[in-house]
Amino acid sequence: MSEEKQYWLLKTEPGEWSWEDQAANGGVTKWDGVKNKQAQKHLKSMKLGDLCFFYHSGAKARRVVFVVTVVREWYSDGGDDGMVDVKAVGEMRRPVDLKEMKGEKGLKGFALFRQPRLSVVPVPEDVWIRVCDLGGGYESDGNLLENNDSDGEYGDEEDD
Repeated sequence: MSEEKQYWLLKTEPGEWSWEDQAANGGVTKWDGVKNKQAQKHLKSMKLGDLCFFYHSGAKARRVVFVVTVVREWYSDGGDDGMVDVKAVGEMRRPVDLKEMKGEKGLKGFALFRQPRLSVVPVPEDVWIRVCDLGGGYESDGNLLENNDSDGEYGDEEDD
């Protein structure tokens, strides 16, 4: 019996690591440098194939910008801290800002809002789906979008 896929949010300043950095690195990088014990516990819980929102923090860029997947579970290079390896999946079709997420009823209680300084947080499946809807999905999600209206809903209807 296989475990269910889990969803996460990884947070960093855009100047520390960006989509361009991720893509330039062959799409795979280690996610390390996490000192907070609770965030480390979340890293240790990640399994192969789990999906993660990549969230840019900082004063000018608080938003979900792309998606990565876990390609190597928790490991250590011999020090006290460990890491996971993640691989680029795709950019969000439209970045989803923190302010927009906080305005969504279905996202109330999301750990990102309760623990804003935590660099790794779990994302419940319903929150994952709603954030993906808000951003029109992400490249390589298997969904081809014909139109994307202002509510984040998508379909193949023609605009009048």
